[in-house]
Amino acid sequence: MEELEFQQKLKQYKDTVYRIAYTYLRNKADAEDVAQETFLKFFMHKEPFPDEGMEKAWLIRVTINACHDLCRSAWHKNRAELPDELADAFAEPSENALYAAVFSLPEKYRVVILLYYYEEYSVKEISQITGRNPSTIQTQLERARKKLKALLEQKGGFHYGQTAIQTSYGTDSHVG
Repeated sequence: MEELEFQQKLKQYKDTVYRIAYTYLRNKADAEDVAQETFLKFFMHKEPFPDEGMEKAWLIRVTINACHDLCRSAWHKNRAELPDELADAFAEPSENALYAAVFSLPEKYRVVILLYYYEEYSVKEISQITGRNPSTIQTQLERARKKLKALLEQKGGFHYGQTAIQTSYGTDSHVG
């Protein structure tokens, strides 16, 4: 891959790769390390991808695998870490509430929410990326939505949670 092409792909996918890594690891430094490792593998990848969808799916799969490898490592298991402040990353209070709620979910729910709503993958595509059954993905999305609704209601009532979602997505739809 030529350097100019790589730089364009890096700009295109860096936020996606970082968000997925952060979703799994909940640590800024680890997410940055995984993102760097993922893009190094991407740069070294010799075979062209048939289309951008396959390219993005490959990057997501490599990112998820790198996160799992890091979590299984002895170094990772035996260290003490301080939590990063999530609020610094977002300017709007409503975004803070929504992102904090998403990141407080268990990993299996965080990942499907991120891929479905932020990366706009279908249930079938998420199933292929994660290696889970489509029915499992649908169940996890449903449970994640219920958990998010409950978390946002606890933070300041349903209206506050609804405002957070409207701000992030620009819609007037109701949470179901």
